[in-house]
Amino acid sequence: MDKLRSMAVFVAVADTGSFAAAAQAQHLSAVMVGKHIRQLEEHLGARLLQRDTRKQRLTEVGVAFLDEARLILEQVRRADTVAERLRDDRRPSGHLRVTAPLTLGGAAIAPVITQFLRIYPEVSLDLALADRMSDLIAEAFDAAIRIGPLPDSDHLIARPLRPYRMTVCASPDYLRERGTPTDPRELVDHSCLNHLLWHRDAGWRFGSIGPEPLRLSGRFASNHGEALRRAALDGCGIVLQPEVLLADDIAAGRLVRLFEHDLPPPRPVHLLYPRDRQPLPKLSRFIEFVLERLGPEV
Repeated sequence: MDKLRSMAVFVAVADTGSFAAAAQAQHLSAVMVGKHIRQLEEHLGARLLQRDTRKQRLTEVGVAFLDEARLILEQVRRADTVAERLRDDRRPSGHLRVTAPLTLGGAAIAPVITQFLRIYPEVSLDLALADRMSDLIAEAFDAAIRIGPLPDSDHLIARPLRPYRMTVCASPDYLRERGTPTDPRELVDHSCLNHLLWHRDAGWRFGSIGPEPLRLSGRFASNHGEALRRAALDGCGIVLQPEVLLADDIAAGRLVRLFEHDLPPPRPVHLLYPRDRQPLPKLSRFIEFVLERLGPEV
């Protein structure tokens, strides 16, 4: 039994006062109207209507059930309206949850999101920044930005973004005091600013010196790229961090780029989202927006 359909028929009977009028309003035959009412009564184990040859009236159970049926049908109507609105491609709306790595997310993804929200005022968004691999499905994320190689997945779609390029920099003050290294091997004589999430023995890798990393030391390390950037600006040492984090400082002359033609190889970056044959417009528009601004350069 289609219980919602039967409720709608019952409400129509109560509103119109007869099976014939309800049948016309519901585009059914009078026989089908009677069948829906009987099925409801059998399901409830109680009479909803008292009927005779000339009129009908609601029973006590029928009066109570009518009020609840109206509420339920109104809630269903509202739910349908919400679903229609969320799927309205002309006006994307709803809430998105996105996760991204800490440095890339703060420096590159957050500005794109604020632009997106200005263009689509009926969309809201949570951006969770963390240097861990969140489970999109289990943690109910709509999309994720990931750095590095991806495992195979039948449940996610991956779209490539611009590679994650690293750069080596130092402040002009530091270089005046300690000298400007021209070869990565000279870094062993300098104070280097290390990221705590990198394995301490991993070192910094450069193409000119082969696969073996340089194991470098310094007086300051942090698990936050922004803290390392600030330390470099204050002349505390030489920093290896994503280009997107240091680009404004380089352009303004606050940091000087080193080894421009001998940097660590870039890492792949992808936008991931769950596989869905019909993604809601809020997600479709977000994917398009990110790809337009951060997609691979032609």
